[in-house]
Amino acid sequence: MGSSASKPSGSSTPHVWKGSSPTSVSQDLVDSLQSSNETDVSRNQTLELQVQARVAAELKRIQEAEAAALNEKLSLPPVDDASDTTLSRDFVNKEVDVLKKKLESRRKVREIPDSVESARSDVVRCLRDNDRRPLDCWKEVEAFKEEVRRLEKGWVDKVVS
Repeated sequence: MGSSASKPSGSSTPHVWKGSSPTSVSQDLVDSLQSSNETDVSRNQTLELQVQARVAAELKRIQEAEAAALNEKLSLPPVDDASDTTLSRDFVNKEVDVLKKKLESRRKVREIPDSVESARSDVVRCLRDNDRRPLDCWKEVEAFKEEVRRLEKGWVDKVVS
């Protein structure tokens, strides 16, 4: 194993395949292939340019679709690239008013109970009084946490039942 070469050393001529039947390729095709100056490199470059053009076209299509979806979501009129229309001040003010009305129509957050608010204000007062030593406010922080726990437990009980 390994003592003999993998290639026969006696034959230095390349192997030529000889078919048993004649090839049926026209002389015109052979001439066009021989006269063509297209190489593997030029074919690869052409192919690469075609791929890049398709990728660029697909990217442009996706960007236009996303822009249209965003315009639809924001309920803005579609802006054409050809016409440089800028949003007028009146239009923007109307849009802001519409958004304000939408925000006002949403559910209101209910008021925080007085016990939680007083515990919160105690924490804030203590932190302001002890601005150099905030760890001295641990009692107030624990009282606030307990009030929040009580509020959360009441909410969970209300939701579950």
